[in-house]
Amino acid sequence: MNLGIIGQAAGLFAVTNIDDILILSLFFAQGAGHGGSGRRIVLGQYLGFAAILAAAVAAAFGATFLPEAAIPYLGLLPLALGLKAAWQAWRQRSDEDDERRPTADGPKTLEVAAVTFANGGDNIGVYVPVFAAAGMGGVSVYAVVFLILVAVWCFAGRFFATRPVIARALSRWGHVLLPLVLITIGLLILVEGGAFGL
Repeated sequence: MNLGIIGQAAGLFAVTNIDDILILSLFFAQGAGHGGSGRRIVLGQYLGFAAILAAAVAAAFGATFLPEAAIPYLGLLPLALGLKAAWQAWRQRSDEDDERRPTADGPKTLEVAAVTFANGGDNIGVYVPVFAAAGMGGVSVYAVVFLILVAVWCFAGRFFATRPVIARALSRWGHVLLPLVLITIGLLILVEGGAFGL
């Protein structure tokens, strides 16, 4: 196995997914104290990233799932999830005194997967030419390295979310930060891609 291609794959993953550590930290903070939430977050991250990888590989080898013009509209997913999270945070704030209200179970697997996939729309554009040039053997190395690094990213997100200072900040402000980050990501994807003529 070529160490050069492994290094290139690791570097490409890190550069294109650095923002995922913040999002994962917010998800882990939101799921703190809810049994099974860590497993759901990791599974959602893998599902979302596997979809990104599948779309990039398919596009690189000519079977494009999404036309290039549709990719900016992926920003609607995190935007909708961010608005939903903001609405839930606002409702919970107004219901704080009601101890009988059910508690949320933390992030759902498909929500995490949707945010991961939508946030990775730009990743697809970066991966496609790299995969096309790497050939089938190179793409399989990239895929293995990427999937290993997804676990490292999940560990890093959980690590940051459980550091006492960060955990206190996320526990106090996470209900505000998560919707804000998701809405910002959604708007950036839409605006940078020129969706709706923006």
